[in-house]
Amino acid sequence: MQENIVVVGAGGWGTALSIVLSENFKNVYLWARTNEIVEEINTFRTNQQYLPNSTLPKNIIATTSNDVFDKSDIIVNAVPTQYIRDFYSKYNINLKDKYIVNASKGIENNSILTISGIFREVYGVDENHYCILTGPSHAEEVCNKLPTAIVAGSKNKNLVELVQKAFTTDYFRVYTSDDVIGCEIGGSLKNVIAIAAGILDGLGLGDNTKAALLTRGLAEIARLGVSLGANHKTFSGLSGLGDLFVTCNSKHSRNRNFGEKIGLGQKAKDILEHSKMVVEGVFTSESAYELSVNNNIDMPITSQIYNTIFEGKDPKEAINELMTRDRKNEWYS
Repeated sequence: MQENIVVVGAGGWGTALSIVLSENFKNVYLWARTNEIVEEINTFRTNQQYLPNSTLPKNIIATTSNDVFDKSDIIVNAVPTQYIRDFYSKYNINLKDKYIVNASKGIENNSILTISGIFREVYGVDENHYCILTGPSHAEEVCNKLPTAIVAGSKNKNLVELVQKAFTTDYFRVYTSDDVIGCEIGGSLKNVIAIAAGILDGLGLGDNTKAALLTRGLAEIARLGVSLGANHKTFSGLSGLGDLFVTCNSKHSRNRNFGEKIGLGQKAKDILEHSKMVVEGVFTSESAYELSVNNNIDMPITSQIYNTIFEGKDPKEAINELMTRDRKNEWYS
């Protein structure tokens, strides 16, 4: 058993990963912003707001103290994408010489940077100190120790193997990859397609429609990823097809649930105002749309989701436009 590790972000996913890490580390420090969450975890071993009905092991120690960052060279980031730029500076968390294991997904608005880019440009974290952890892994199932497989991606072979060892248990299997950008794009863009899948569910459309969506959605994710330097094979793996499948079909998916409400006639703005958790696909749809325009990449599903969320387009009209586009070969680039 290893000694200490720090997880930043006591939401559902950060808490679930802390449970996984508790199997391999003597102490797992779960850094939280509020004393209320810290007191609940340390006193009652629960985090009802973000991961209800789960009991946390005793070696998970919640804290708001920055002293814990001196206890480990590895920091697991579970802070949502749109907050990373300011978060570590705001709370005076020193990332110098630390290894970042990023467990969040998304593309930053305005800068259109992936998370590795944010850590590099804002905090000076180079590629040898960065690893992404991604794949089909809902927190609600991980904390119940249901068999799960994910992928860790890093340019640093030693780091990715260390992360693989740190997170591997008999119910949580970790594969390795050196395709960081591919893992990031797959994990980010699947949330956009999941919103589309939810819209189909809300409209009461069938299995044929959703199969078409997943297949063509994966094609445009891969087109964008490859244009940014990713390996095409990555999108057939856990961070591509695997994550896309689970997010588009699961009852646990916030992005699918958001889309379903749109399909049922609710407005995006109203849904977001009543959401207690971040719907990352909403932000990512804006960034992905901008990336597609800037790089001249054909991403029709992403474009229609962007127009539906931000321009108020009728989802039925969006589907009709997708179905009546110019005829193409399946493997067009």
